[in-house]
Amino acid sequence: MAKAVVAGWQGHDYQARIFWYYASFLRAKTGSNVTEVSYEADAPKAFDDVVVRYNPPKPGYCSERISAEYFQIKYHVASGGRFGYESLVDPEFINAKSNSLLQRLKEAKDIAKPSSSFILVTTDTIADGDPLGEIHRNTDGSLDLDKLAVGQTDRSRMGKVRKLWRNHLGLINDDELFELLKGFRIEAPAFSLQRWRDNVNLQFKIVGIEPCETNSDFRYDGLIRTLKGQGKYQFNRDQFEEMCIAEGLIQSIPFEDYTAVALRSFRDGPFETLDASEENTLSLLQYFQGRFPVSGIEWKNSIQHVVTEFLLKIRQSQRGKKIRLFLDSHSSIAMLAGKCFGMKSNLIVELVQKGKGSPSIWNVDDGGDIRPTDVEKIDIERGKDVAIVLSITRNALPDAQDYIMSELSEVGQILHFSPREGFGFQSITSGKHASNVAEIVAKTFGELRVPFGAKVHIFSAAPNAVNFFVGQQTDYFGTCIFYEFDFNRQVNASYIPSFTV
Repeated sequence: MAKAVVAGWQGHDYQARIFWYYASFLRAKTGSNVTEVSYEADAPKAFDDVVVRYNPPKPGYCSERISAEYFQIKYHVASGGRFGYESLVDPEFINAKSNSLLQRLKEAKDIAKPSSSFILVTTDTIADGDPLGEIHRNTDGSLDLDKLAVGQTDRSRMGKVRKLWRNHLGLINDDELFELLKGFRIEAPAFSLQRWRDNVNLQFKIVGIEPCETNSDFRYDGLIRTLKGQGKYQFNRDQFEEMCIAEGLIQSIPFEDYTAVALRSFRDGPFETLDASEENTLSLLQYFQGRFPVSGIEWKNSIQHVVTEFLLKIRQSQRGKKIRLFLDSHSSIAMLAGKCFGMKSNLIVELVQKGKGSPSIWNVDDGGDIRPTDVEKIDIERGKDVAIVLSITRNALPDAQDYIMSELSEVGQILHFSPREGFGFQSITSGKHASNVAEIVAKTFGELRVPFGAKVHIFSAAPNAVNFFVGQQTDYFGTCIFYEFDFNRQVNASYIPSFTV
């Protein structure tokens, strides 16, 4: 019984933290188009846990614009929960007695604007081998209706899904089903309860609200429930500001003036589109399937030009200003960002470092500790090129060395950099530390007296802050080639070249 009570408390806390994350953008000074956020809204039922409205409507991942997002939040303490396409027609899946999630979706779409989106956020995972996983898009959590339409009969694999959903909803044909499913998204598995606390605290720092980092409790969990009891659960910008002042939530330090820029090749839930304004955001999700480009898209010929053009536009328009850079991206893209925002770009750049630990804001002057970095020079006496291997989060040397010996006969020397205290996601402590690692890389390379015309091959297993600062140093390296590793054994379980700069 006690465990059930605790689970209920944590479920409410989970919902509260999603509310606060979105509500914080009502104070954003960097082009946020969030205009209203509600906690346990009046309607529509089942998609009323949190409601967010946008004006102007925010861009989706296709051509649609989204004016409102309605969230159904399903939290479980344990991470072992699994669900599939049949769960969406089972009322018990959303702890209901009579109406299923899809029935609630149908009711919600009848009263909401056509430009609305309906999002199931759950800590459960789509079951392995379930047809739902085959049509669930990684780009935005939506369902791939083209894949759902495969198979001409109800006896086909996807035909069984269509038939179950169609009959359950009392729909006449598949076209009606497809229309209903437009705008429906699934975030699974979503962030942990602690990760949401970290995200809210980071966002509060950005918008000037007091974070709650050291207390064992998170005061904002209970605050929104108290406000709800007072009839305060729906906030526009003015109402949210008044509430923050009345509750003493505003930080005393002055608000920083900066331009937020977001560069994304990985997903960060349904929330990442709020990091920066539309004109200062570049999403590359449509170019990737997992860690690698989709068929017909190449790193160098397709993606590099898009990224470079975007970043050079930002550099030109923001010259002399502070940039806050959100990098949810491959290491090669982070290094390319450093190259474009190089030492001579006349920009002040700070990085939002997310990683495995608590997200934080890093820059070269953040006063963090600097820990020793070990340097190993390996002479293989084959050619004049140099390979730089960064083993920060893991030991990248064995895989990189195998690739070099097999594919790069022109490499004659390997420079291997690793933290003296050991590999790991916590091995870099700050922006100052990350910048110091990049300076050590540049200094060590400079001492080699590399022959003219030699190429530099960079293999990195490092936080993107390190990758960015290393990219800044490549102006002095000559021609550089970046590499990506196949962590998921998606292609060859080894490295492939990405960008040449």
